[in-house]
Amino acid sequence: MTPTAANPRRTFSPEAFAGRVALVTGAASGIGLATAKAFAASGARVALADLPGSAGEAQARALREAGAQAIFVAVDVADAASAADMVASTVAAFGRLDCAVNNAGVGGGEGQRRATADYDLERWRSILSINLDGVFHCVRAELPAMLANGGGAIVNMASILGSVGFANASAYTASKHGVVGLTRVAAIEYAQRGIRVNAIGPGFIETPMTAPVRATDEGLAAITAQHPIGRLGQPEEIAGLALFLCSDAASFITGAYYLDDGGYTAR
Repeated sequence: MTPTAANPRRTFSPEAFAGRVALVTGAASGIGLATAKAFAASGARVALADLPGSAGEAQARALREAGAQAIFVAVDVADAASAADMVASTVAAFGRLDCAVNNAGVGGGEGQRRATADYDLERWRSILSINLDGVFHCVRAELPAMLANGGGAIVNMASILGSVGFANASAYTASKHGVVGLTRVAAIEYAQRGIRVNAIGPGFIETPMTAPVRATDEGLAAITAQHPIGRLGQPEEIAGLALFLCSDAASFITGAYYLDDGGYTAR
């Protein structure tokens, strides 16, 4: 029998993050949305950040209608000023920033993968500007806001490809390796100033980003076979790890890179 995902449940009480403010980028769908919902269900006030015109505003409204305190903040993480405005808007709305999950990113682009010597320069720059520069812009803006209230926790969303290579995806792979390196440096720099910085490396998760490769039975079977657990991950499973890393239960964890990949990198 093919293994199926257990019904991911909230592992924190509704008061676990009471009084805290969480910012999640790429929050209109997928892992970002699951993370924002998990924070809200655990008592945090949440800023859902995503591109203008995304479903982020509707998702924030839905959380408010369910009783949570949530706002939508439009952001283009590839732009440093926009990332700074995102953090400023969050602090203006809620008075502080305690937790940040920098999840916004783009995939390698189905149909646009090329060997390194043939890789399109414009495509390279586009992916790096969002996946790596974007995380840097967010972390750079979040750190002072957290220092202002005595500390906090940052989680950067990397990938299994922050640990291993993947043929014909040089830009995406390089960007995620860069996120892991950035995470470790920031963790060292701010460890004694009350801020913990960690990274997560998800395997293939059932999100809009992986939809193209899951579109055919052959594609789905191929990527599923690379996960010894026998299935793809669910956004809620990654969200649960993100909340753990932001919680007091992870108070001694910083500079870590957690692979949440169904055994993908164990081979």
